[in-house]
Amino acid sequence: MIEKGQKIPAYLGTDAYGNKVFADDFAGKALIIYFYPKDNTPGCTAEACSIRDGYEKLREAGYEVIGISKDSGKSHLKFAEKYTLPFILLSDTDTEVNQAFGVWAEKKMAGRTYMGTLRTTFITDKDHTVTDVITKVDTKHAAAQLESIIFKEV
Repeated sequence: MIEKGQKIPAYLGTDAYGNKVFADDFAGKALIIYFYPKDNTPGCTAEACSIRDGYEKLREAGYEVIGISKDSGKSHLKFAEKYTLPFILLSDTDTEVNQAFGVWAEKKMAGRTYMGTLRTTFITDKDHTVTDVITKVDTKHAAAQLESIIFKEV
């Protein structure tokens, strides 16, 4: 997993319209990149809505928010529209970005083992060097969790 002090990978995924998105597209902007397992699931919806509700405060602090999952662009469009999500959702259908960030891993649920996305949030500075990594995401209070880190740093 990418750690504090490391630069994020150049390639971040594909937007809902099929355009490849790169870290350089956000030159000079601090980033909050959050990886989540699946659109329209209870935990992922709670996390997205919490970040949505704190979005303006995060933007005022100079951060751009990017959500990344394996879902398709079509799924992201519906998810963003349904919950009025104002930030970018990127698709990583082949898990290339998940793997580059180190969040694609073996998971266990109900006695079954499978590969999946580890819910993780990366916070970067304006040069896209990771300043914090949240591995224990509080989905219902994700924005407050981010704010406690970001405003502590300021």
